[in-house]
Amino acid sequence: MFITCLDLEGVLVPEIWIAFSEASGIPELRRTTRDEPDYDKLMKYRIGILKEHGLGLPQIRETIAKIDPLPGAREFLDTLRSEMQVLILSDTFEQFAMPLMAKLGYPTLLCNTLEVAESGEITGYRMRCEKSKLTTVRALQSIGYDTIASGDSFNDIGMIVASRAGFLFRTTQQLKLDYSQYPAYETYDELLQAIRNVTGA
Repeated sequence: MFITCLDLEGVLVPEIWIAFSEASGIPELRRTTRDEPDYDKLMKYRIGILKEHGLGLPQIRETIAKIDPLPGAREFLDTLRSEMQVLILSDTFEQFAMPLMAKLGYPTLLCNTLEVAESGEITGYRMRCEKSKLTTVRALQSIGYDTIASGDSFNDIGMIVASRAGFLFRTTQQLKLDYSQYPAYETYDELLQAIRNVTGA
């Protein structure tokens, strides 16, 4: 029994922090998990910048409301879900992701949550569990699933390495070099065919 685990940002939807960086005119917020492997360090950096500029969840949600899935993402996801179980595993936050889930047809999403003051200031965050993507993949394997994983960033490598099959998708040249043993794809058609090749679909 196969289950495919997909990253969200950069794979199915644009990077939320990059979009907000452009909307707010704050270039420092372009930094993502493609650039910084240490997620705790990255989030503390982001929260510090938001505080410095007096920005919070309401302003970020205004940007998220204007974000649509990447071209072809909904069709890819619908096709894949018609053939097997699919989980979206993301280090994003419920407060960010739920409007995007509506645009993707409400796939199952496992992610984290923000700590937000009444004023809308983001004061912290809570991870669902440590190394959440890798931990989730191992949990699925422990209940009888073979996992297939795909993502684009440092924080996806754990689940890719641990899975029966793993694929990089629209990733950086550096990650392609560092993990050259894993196929790297640029289109949804390529990724769908690679998954089908594993499952025999």
